[in-house]
Amino acid sequence: MILLAGTLWGTVGITTRLLYQLTATNPLSVGFFRLAFAAPVLGLACWALLGRKALHIARRDLVRMALIGGMLALYQACYFAAIVLVGVAVATLVTLCLAPVLVALFSVVVLREPLTRRVIIALVCALVGIGCIVGVQSGGVLHADPVRGVALACGSALGYAILTLAGRSLAGRYAAIQVNAVGFAAGALLLLPLALASGFVVAYPAQGWALLVYLGVVPSALGYVLFLTGMRTTPATVSSILTLMEPLTATVLAWILFGERLGPLGLVGAVLLLGALLLLALKGRSVPDVVA
Repeated sequence: MILLAGTLWGTVGITTRLLYQLTATNPLSVGFFRLAFAAPVLGLACWALLGRKALHIARRDLVRMALIGGMLALYQACYFAAIVLVGVAVATLVTLCLAPVLVALFSVVVLREPLTRRVIIALVCALVGIGCIVGVQSGGVLHADPVRGVALACGSALGYAILTLAGRSLAGRYAAIQVNAVGFAAGALLLLPLALASGFVVAYPAQGWALLVYLGVVPSALGYVLFLTGMRTTPATVSSILTLMEPLTATVLAWILFGERLGPLGLVGAVLLLGALLLLALKGRSVPDVVA
């Protein structure tokens, strides 16, 4: 189930690029519809699992869930914008591999968790990997604005990292699907005025609407439910490694469907980014490696 969830998540970037080819849409419009279509599905699933308990949320925690929604909106908008500038493979690799590194760093700074060699090495690998991938080539042609595109992907990773930490603060008091049902709804509400102010696109061909519904229902709602179900019987470390299917799927599909190629330097950057993610996923089992 976790492998399938990771594979479904890996199709988000490809689906978005197909949407851009079908119609002149924009990142905020696509992000809004993805969250808007996912929210009711997650809400129904939450009600089916929890019943009236789904409504029992303290006011202070609603603020944190709204923050998660805001970070979902930031994550979506930056990621979909980055796809336009640097392609699916680069945007996905930078976003998904940098986010866990940022979570680890924030945990050290904000939560006062110990700084380990593993975190330091992961950070260095991620930074060098991003440096390599800025000049990445797709199909032999240098992207027009790789710096801005990678910067947007880093912004997407920042949003993902903050929503992860906000979710941690609610863990134990609320079911994960309850938090995300509220978060997706809040994110859609926050994105709507921004989308309206920047040219909200509502005219799509039938194939475009089908892709938007797919984005919200399949990789978002269904993928999340699959992941949660699989997590019940799978160790967290194994789950982290299995979700590497997401960037792998996105990169392979981008190569097959759109001819995106990373080139030698880009491949080095991709390996370093994936290595940083693996370092954080695989926990040491012998001597603690605390250095500060």
